[in-house]
Amino acid sequence: MAGARAAIRYAKAVLSLASDQKTADVVNTDMKLIANTILETKDLSEMLQSPVVPSSAKKAVLLEVFSKSNKTTLSLIDVLITNNRIDLLGQVASKYNTLFDVSKGIEFGTVTTAVTLTADLKKQVLAKAKALTGKTVEVENIIDESILGGFILRIGDMQYNASVANQLNNLKREFTLN
Repeated sequence: MAGARAAIRYAKAVLSLASDQKTADVVNTDMKLIANTILETKDLSEMLQSPVVPSSAKKAVLLEVFSKSNKTTLSLIDVLITNNRIDLLGQVASKYNTLFDVSKGIEFGTVTTAVTLTADLKKQVLAKAKALTGKTVEVENIIDESILGGFILRIGDMQYNASVANQLNNLKREFTLN
């Protein structure tokens, strides 16, 4: 991803500024809106990437679309326009969200199950995730019927496999070794 390092630098700078101004939560909301809008609106994304569209037009569109944003967010748009890096806006917004969550001790993971998670099972999975990481974890449910039952929890580079398919494979391995 071109510009990923620059996007991280901008995101860190904005998070630092927003934290100093005690507006990090509000800016996080703005950044989620920006990231989702750019991701879901093909025309906006193409306009930001286009070298043909003048910076003044890009700025005018962005200030109109995100007019209700915090002044720190609007300052980021100005800085990116000035530095000819406005094409990174979506990446910066996404990186900001990630850095904000990390600063709040929130991690994201996936839980793979054979069926959709019930509220009770989700509570148990979140409790297991908190016990494993010591942090608050938000999970996305992925359905994979091949695991037969149980769940596979992935958080960052850690995996906890409590699936029936894994237990059967372990038993099979144990019997073939003896």
